[in-house]
Amino acid sequence: MIAVINQINAAKNIDEIVIDLKIVILSLFDADRLTIYAVSPNRKEIFSKTKTTDEVLKIRVPMSNRSITGFVASAGKTVNIRDVYDVVEIKSLHAELEFDGSWDKKTGYVTRQVLCVPISFQQKILGVLQLINKTTGNRFTAEDAGWAESVSEVLGIAFHNHTKVQRRVRTRFDLLLDEQLISPEDLEAALVTPRKRGHDVESLLIADYGLEKTDIGKSLAQHYRCEFMEFHATTTIPLDLTAKVQDKYDFLKRQLWMPIKLENNKATVIIDNPQDLTKLDSIKLILKPLMIEYVVGLREDVLKYIAHAQGTIVSEEGSIEDLLTDLEADDDEESESVEGELSDSDSVIIKVTNQIIRDAYKLGVSDIHIEPYPGKRPCVVRFRVDGACFKYQEVPASHSRALTSRLKIMASLDIAERRKPQDGKIKFRIDGTRNIELRVATVPTQGAQEDVVMRILPASEPLPLAQMGFSDYNLTAVQEAAAKPYGLMLVVGPTGSGKTTTLHSVLGYINTVDRKIWTAEDPVEITQYQLRQVQMLPKIGLTFATAMKAFLRADPDVIMVGEMRDEETAGTAIEASLTGHLVLSTLHTNSAPETITRLLDMGLDPFSFADVLLCIVAQRLGRTLCKSCKEAYSPSKEERQELAVEYGEEFASELNLDDPDLKLYKPVGCDKCNKSGYRGRVGLHEALIGTDPLKKMIMERSKMEDLRTQAIKEGMRTLKQDGIQKVTRGLIDLKQVRAVCIK
Repeated sequence: MIAVINQINAAKNIDEIVIDLKIVILSLFDADRLTIYAVSPNRKEIFSKTKTTDEVLKIRVPMSNRSITGFVASAGKTVNIRDVYDVVEIKSLHAELEFDGSWDKKTGYVTRQVLCVPISFQQKILGVLQLINKTTGNRFTAEDAGWAESVSEVLGIAFHNHTKVQRRVRTRFDLLLDEQLISPEDLEAALVTPRKRGHDVESLLIADYGLEKTDIGKSLAQHYRCEFMEFHATTTIPLDLTAKVQDKYDFLKRQLWMPIKLENNKATVIIDNPQDLTKLDSIKLILKPLMIEYVVGLREDVLKYIAHAQGTIVSEEGSIEDLLTDLEADDDEESESVEGELSDSDSVIIKVTNQIIRDAYKLGVSDIHIEPYPGKRPCVVRFRVDGACFKYQEVPASHSRALTSRLKIMASLDIAERRKPQDGKIKFRIDGTRNIELRVATVPTQGAQEDVVMRILPASEPLPLAQMGFSDYNLTAVQEAAAKPYGLMLVVGPTGSGKTTTLHSVLGYINTVDRKIWTAEDPVEITQYQLRQVQMLPKIGLTFATAMKAFLRADPDVIMVGEMRDEETAGTAIEASLTGHLVLSTLHTNSAPETITRLLDMGLDPFSFADVLLCIVAQRLGRTLCKSCKEAYSPSKEERQELAVEYGEEFASELNLDDPDLKLYKPVGCDKCNKSGYRGRVGLHEALIGTDPLKKMIMERSKMEDLRTQAIKEGMRTLKQDGIQKVTRGLIDLKQVRAVCIK
């Protein structure tokens, strides 16, 4: 044993151990064959090498539960199998585990007993030691397993030492080598290649070697001993910082640094190399007397922050910071007597207004909130992204009324009327290429002020129905309802819950050349080829009801009505359904069962309504956990019980809460999600199907709770239950589910 250990320690590299020493190591065991595997740099597979007369062959096995060695590498535990062809024995280790007998069939060799031991160092898996077929024909003994584990400890130390020796120069990518995400040879090649191509190393590692940006960031953070930061478009760079560098952007691009935050007289500077003394001296000189904190970032992210500060994220009119600086410079020239009214010569406020809309569009904002205050307090501009608001900028108080007046002019509203709410629309051109539409609402507020809220309605393509986040039950319900030749299908929920998006996904599912589809919308938010879409114009009498009546004379197969706002529209929809047309619409109700009672209260005939009802889908949008930073954890017994109670204990078995391996996720916060822990939104749904028992209850005008009970009995799961299912899948947390639904 000592002689073998000495030979392992004397080996020049891992290849010598894997190829040349396996016969020596095999002599320690009463076994027919031995194979030594090493974990690949990307840690997605293990590999071994064997020498033939002509060449060295490399064997690769994925680190997964579908092979014996792959299972040992991923699980990190010893496996002793009596007969690899005994399916029961194999499956007792893991349900997915199986033995690939193709090599036996190809060579005529018969594998029976297998002993596999993980090779590790300090609890990190570095490889696998595999013994095949004990010469006596019996199972490998516990003594065999003990010897194998002893040898694997020696191999683990040797593997670790050889990995360290292979490094020549300590670099900012050491963590990538420690984690075996890249081999020393590949890293050395990557360090040379960018100089030939004119690219930076980090971009090459991501593009050519498949490394994750977050892994590179961790390595940089460890090397430079500071936080790693990515570009986030919602970051607002303070005016005090942009003022210090506004004439130095070309210099910043060459040096690759940019101040991005200011708090308590301390500036946060993102830089590609926080140890470059020349750059640090420049930063101190330009930003004095501020204290400075450094974060490291990739070259592309530093350049994006510089562009963000310049305003090149938008247009040639200048950044919002520059424009607001111009407004502040005019403050002394503005007299209180004009009360900030917009004049024909006030071009700066026009540019500010345009810039706000452009920035909002570029940042993926759904709503823009203009919030003026009485007195000298500045007007606050807030953006809503993924359902949450954040402060974008402040406009000087002297110009707040001019800003609201400009928006009212753009929306064709009465600028003299400030006492009552008004609604309008703005058509706006982005970068001279794309047209967007904004729905505008003004609301008079305290202090003779007016709030303006704008919803951006960008033209877009519908999402495929399968990508809408429906559960299997809900997706089947929607697809089956949409496939019917006639009847009524409703999507319900509050404003901003994605009803129109869902309806257009349904229309996209059935939009074929053999169907004539008419839509009445206010406004037309999503366009689809072959749909005949009509914009409502209430001022000239073109309403949902009148459009519906016109559609019935225009040979329709399918009719989509943006909203059933009144009894006339709802009645016409029922009539259209009864006469052989498929009708889709929306309604502002809180749940699917409540929709039924609401429509009956509007005066619909219960018999006609029950006859045509196909499906009602209630919907909410909840904020999803950020994929880049969400953290898995094992829920406590109390948390499991809480989920069971919230879901309904009679249905809790559907969640597999007793599974000891159950993982839930919690928000953490990173640059990609603006430190919130949430990024994007997911739909929560409940689908009520118009079955015969439910139709009978509708005709009898049953209570809403009775309708809900029957629907749940037939398979419907409520909004909250659907949300909790998504909690167990790691898409959302219970806090966000509770934030958007009650039942």
